[in-house]
Amino acid sequence: MKQKKISCALLSLLIVLTVLVVAVIIYIPVLAEKTYGQASPVLSVVDHYTYSISLLWSAEDLTNPVQTVGEEQIFVIETGDSVVQISNRLESMGLIRNSNIFRIYLVWKGLDTTVQAGSYKLKSSMNGIEIASALQDATPSEVIFNILAGWRLEEIAASLPTSGLKVTPEEFIEAVRNPNHPLDYFPEGASAEGFLFPGSYSLARDMTADQLVSTLLQNFSVNMSSDLQGNISRQGLDIYNTVILASIIEREAIVPDEQPMIASVFFNRLNNGMKLDSDPTVQYAIGYDNLNGTWWKNPLTLDDLTIDSPFNTYKYSDLPPAPISNPNLSAIQAVAFPAETPYFYFRARCDGSGLHAFAETFEQHLQNACK
Repeated sequence: MKQKKISCALLSLLIVLTVLVVAVIIYIPVLAEKTYGQASPVLSVVDHYTYSISLLWSAEDLTNPVQTVGEEQIFVIETGDSVVQISNRLESMGLIRNSNIFRIYLVWKGLDTTVQAGSYKLKSSMNGIEIASALQDATPSEVIFNILAGWRLEEIAASLPTSGLKVTPEEFIEAVRNPNHPLDYFPEGASAEGFLFPGSYSLARDMTADQLVSTLLQNFSVNMSSDLQGNISRQGLDIYNTVILASIIEREAIVPDEQPMIASVFFNRLNNGMKLDSDPTVQYAIGYDNLNGTWWKNPLTLDDLTIDSPFNTYKYSDLPPAPISNPNLSAIQAVAFPAETPYFYFRARCDGSGLHAFAETFEQHLQNACK
């Protein structure tokens, strides 16, 4: 009888232990999902269970960063890199605590198939879960935005949709035409056209149109040295009119070295009461040329030269009322430091070099025409 009681007790204990084991087996994946979120549905039952144990056992390696304060590092994932390679490299760079548990977490969550190739900015103060999430989006927080010298407002706006910036062309055009932070030398109500300083910019992807315009205007101001402004004054011009003239020179000159020469021609004409007779001013007045898909119609017809616009320097004397493009620093410097020449005319040479033939008289100018 006593032996029978012992057997029943052992059986009961075995049943209890079995129930506890089953409960633990069932509860481990549940606890893992409570801690790390839902597991990938493609995992097998065995993987689901074994990965759950590993994640719970090594939780600190995922939830704690390597350092409390860490400097930013660039981490590059190449196309074709395996999860093992990525994990090992992250650990060797001191960005994660345990490459094996990091890899298990990626597979357990199904993130191993969605890691994107690209360049990432990571810190050792990020924990493994945060780094795993960051590797799902290779979109940089900053983009490189290029503005070419001689572009007009609409050309800059047209480049925005493929730039990576969130600013729309319409938002940009509105911000340029009505700048929130105009420069001191802007006439009242003036557009920022002409002061959108050309160059290559590293910009926050989510910046606003007003912030973009302010950045371009600030760069313009930075380049206006006291020496440059002093020489602009000696030419009898203010900065706004300097930019107007520079915007024309920028469109006229193919070779930057010729800009001071072209500036001298325009100064000679202005000082002698002559019209500038500049094709780019007419192109600006015409606007978009649908036939050729450009903002700068070329060649111009004789009828084009008669367009009634204050920007048409074949029809109206003196400078146009506003810049026609956004000139580079070299064109502004050409206005501040023009060459001293006797020339009143120039036209493109016939050799395709992009250089110009200069002339003192109209007769010489005609002789320079291509035969």
